[in-house]
Amino acid sequence: MWGHQHHATPELMTRILGSLGVDARSRESLAQAVEARAWHEWHPPIAPTVVLTQAATPYEIPISLTEAQAAEGALLDIKLERGGGEQIRVALGELAVVEETVLRGERMVRKRIRLSVELPLGYHELSLQMAGESSTPTRLIICPERAYQPQWLEQGRAAGLAISLYGVRSNRNWGCGDTTDLKAIVDWVAEQAGASFIALNPLHAIPNRQPYNTSPYLPNSIFYRNPIYLDVEAMEDFRISARAVALLESPATQREIARLRTSQFVEYERVYRLKLRFLKLLFRAFLEAEWKKKTARASQLVDYIDREGDLLHGFAVHSALEETIHAEHPDIWNWRSWPEPYQDPESAAVREFVQKQRRRVLFHKYLQWQLDGQLRAAQEHARERGLSIGLYHDLALATDRFGSDLWSHRGHYVAGCRVGAPPDAFSPKGQDWAFPPPNSERHYQDGYRLFAESIRKNCRHGGALRIDHVMRFFRLYWIPDGMDASEGTYVRDRHEDLLRILALESVREKFFIVGEDLGTVPDEVREALHRFGIFSYRVLYFEQDRDGRFRTPQEYPRDALVSATTHDLPTLAGFWMGRDIEARREAGLLPDDGAYRGMLEERAVQKQRMLDLLHGLHLLPDWFARNARDVPELTGELHNAIVGFLASANSKLMALNQEDLLKETEQQNLPGSTAEYRNWSRKMKCTVEELWESPEVRAFTLMFRSWLEKTGRVNQGKPEAYPT
Repeated sequence: MWGHQHHATPELMTRILGSLGVDARSRESLAQAVEARAWHEWHPPIAPTVVLTQAATPYEIPISLTEAQAAEGALLDIKLERGGGEQIRVALGELAVVEETVLRGERMVRKRIRLSVELPLGYHELSLQMAGESSTPTRLIICPERAYQPQWLEQGRAAGLAISLYGVRSNRNWGCGDTTDLKAIVDWVAEQAGASFIALNPLHAIPNRQPYNTSPYLPNSIFYRNPIYLDVEAMEDFRISARAVALLESPATQREIARLRTSQFVEYERVYRLKLRFLKLLFRAFLEAEWKKKTARASQLVDYIDREGDLLHGFAVHSALEETIHAEHPDIWNWRSWPEPYQDPESAAVREFVQKQRRRVLFHKYLQWQLDGQLRAAQEHARERGLSIGLYHDLALATDRFGSDLWSHRGHYVAGCRVGAPPDAFSPKGQDWAFPPPNSERHYQDGYRLFAESIRKNCRHGGALRIDHVMRFFRLYWIPDGMDASEGTYVRDRHEDLLRILALESVREKFFIVGEDLGTVPDEVREALHRFGIFSYRVLYFEQDRDGRFRTPQEYPRDALVSATTHDLPTLAGFWMGRDIEARREAGLLPDDGAYRGMLEERAVQKQRMLDLLHGLHLLPDWFARNARDVPELTGELHNAIVGFLASANSKLMALNQEDLLKETEQQNLPGSTAEYRNWSRKMKCTVEELWESPEVRAFTLMFRSWLEKTGRVNQGKPEAYPT
């Protein structure tokens, strides 16, 4: 950022290696670790995971052999994911040696088996049989060269509207947006706005506790979703639960719903508490009417549970334990404070709990089944209304260190370090995101199963997936415990494997991928993303050259999504009024008045440069170009010009936040704050019903649609975008 080179210190590298189980405190211990690592890499004969590209035939499978084994014959056994397979005899002695070493007094050689057979995309199993013994099975993953992209988007363009579902207001919801509100917005987008997709905040399961546990980007689990988005009244079991119907009709319930519906902010705890009370009544009705009688709906739940397997079971057990232990001990809020026997998901105490509390565990599986069904219906509704992409989901980078994923899959995370970001102009002291980094080696040894599941589950019922902080696939900034954010360094990952698997899931499920590549992004990262067909993510505020000049629409890359802002940045109206600067000052996030004045001065410069750009593109009349001080607010002309600029960008995709369509001044999240600012709880300026009825909203919508029509982005309802 400022032209200074930074190098990891020996102490820092020693601390990070220590978190990975490597003793680097002396030359001797480090030499032993290197030797052990080499031994591990040369044994067994085939690596635990092999990731290949389908087009790169003949395939080359590296094998490691002792000198004696190298002259033998062998049988390569391939079991295909969908059944069947291949058995190929290999004369090992005829293969050329490509590498050799001596480990623990034994000479080892590495050779490559070349396969000319065509293998389908997917997750297969590979083993090598020699002298009557078979190697440990290897996970063989065959991937496409590039991620999926609808054929019509190769030459065309599209646009979408981004919403925070939790903040959607309506005259019928219970104080938080739900799946029925989502369908209503689909109708409005289809008939009025002309967009091709609705971009959503991450729908991950979160604790729903204020103010620290409401961020969709720090979830309890990245694999499952938040039941707060369920429309209780739309559930089939609501109609058969007389107790639930009576409870809803009670004056006390109606008063609480009215208070939650009209509250300025989303009251997560109260909304979830109310919904949970109803959901338990509905579950009880389901058990009586369906489960005990083994009806078709009961069979559907069984099928869902079987498909989800251990992943859902671990999440449901954690949810049931958390609910039970907190009810008995109100001062205990997460699993790290649970009685010790319950902190281990494999313990006898946990198994006994599952046996005794089968119904409570089943309840949380039932909630995910219901939520999955409602989201499926929302995506199907979007397809029926002609949205060519439909729902655009978001996968968070983080997972809460106190949440379900860490409890269930602890070995897949590294203890002793946190993830963050180095100092830059946005955060001069760096950023500490306070969650553990992934254990790359564990994912590799395990065949990337959890990684594939995280993609698969979050793309479900959608036509696009945004990957938060896509640089995670290449490197993450690690901060050892006891050090601050300015003292960390980058640790690399196996990005080629991860991007190939991402492309595989994308092609299988027919969704395209947008990688959020903001921050300190090396050129090779964007080059690799482009090679794999992953869209870049370009934000108006950041698209400047080294002299601070804003880039023109023609300078935006073709394979990208362009947007004015993100949830962590000011809205357009907030940017123009300096509302984000005032919010940071009010929250005590600025060191002094000098910093405050400096930010205001810098903002005036940025506004003037933006006016110069828009005037030069003939999007604004001459009088606007005089001085930023003459335009203290986001006027109608300026609003129209900026939306037009975004729509005119060369990029295939454009997204406009609902806050920017409706000229909201407050952003969804103020980085660095918790209780000082109402993060992740701001509601829409208007209700769903007012999207149709308000003259102001209709004017904004007409302006947006007219730009989509002028720039060829208006939705065309392309059927090939839909998954088969």
